[in-house]
Amino acid sequence: MTTRIISIALLGAATLGFSACNSKSEGGSSDGGTFKPLNGFEYKIAKDVEGKTPEVGEIVEFHLIAKVDTMVLNDTWKQGRPGAMRVDSFVASGQWQAVLPFMSEGDSAVLNVSCDSILKTIPEDQLSRTPEWLKPGNKIVLNLSVVSIQSEEEYNKKMQALQEEEMKKMEEQKAQQAPIDDQILQDYFAKNNIHPQKTASGLYYTIQKAGSGAQIQKGQTVSMMYTGKLLDGTIFDSNVDPEILAKRGGKSEPLVFPVGMGQMIPGMDEGAMLLKKGAKATLYIPSPLAYGPNSPNPNIPANAVMMFDVEITNVEASPNK
Repeated sequence: MTTRIISIALLGAATLGFSACNSKSEGGSSDGGTFKPLNGFEYKIAKDVEGKTPEVGEIVEFHLIAKVDTMVLNDTWKQGRPGAMRVDSFVASGQWQAVLPFMSEGDSAVLNVSCDSILKTIPEDQLSRTPEWLKPGNKIVLNLSVVSIQSEEEYNKKMQALQEEEMKKMEEQKAQQAPIDDQILQDYFAKNNIHPQKTASGLYYTIQKAGSGAQIQKGQTVSMMYTGKLLDGTIFDSNVDPEILAKRGGKSEPLVFPVGMGQMIPGMDEGAMLLKKGAKATLYIPSPLAYGPNSPNPNIPANAVMMFDVEITNVEASPNK
């Protein structure tokens, strides 16, 4: 919760606003050497390019680097895509987005935002959980560059096209990686004398205990005990392994999730629907059915093939039945 509050205070809500005219002369002097107060922070225009400033309802795309001393809090350049916000008719005091309506495409600015102003927005009972850099007297320095100004319709069309392009690339990557992972699994099975079953998607599995009752269906909620490992035996996650539990300082509790609803990696969703209550099994999941090239943590390499030892301890009916 605290992380969410800080994120909103620092990077702003999904909309931004202003209560002045769309005019550089009124709100945004091109004097690159002087900081000016605005909306509870201070700013200066570092680069002023002639052009149209945004109107209410338009989308501003921007690149931003936010730092406290040498610590980088946010860097859209490294993320590979600019941020974007819709101009609205109101912006709360202290939110840096108030400078955007006074900037045109190609403009850049430097802003100083006081951590004191952010701390005022955080409930008192959550102040103890704020990060170390967010303390009285510190300031956040933002280097901001406006990339584009466009209508909401134009922006939505652009984002839809980008999403379709990314989905196409992901499918191409999966298609290229699938035979590589399958060979890795085949070699692993041969070396360890394992004789699994295979599904059409490329998921392999073995069942050590069949369980009882009906096979798990999409939408049902399962309780699962599990240990996730790489093929070399490295355990990256578990709710039963003593060493993993000791690091977390917690007790062993089942993983509870609705099956087939996209809350788990595809291989886990599919694997659960192969089982029954009480079943024990091992799922061998190729990377296109796991995390693919996007590793969720340092313990899982990109395009990692993984295996899960699982036990279904409970199955509940779908809520709509």
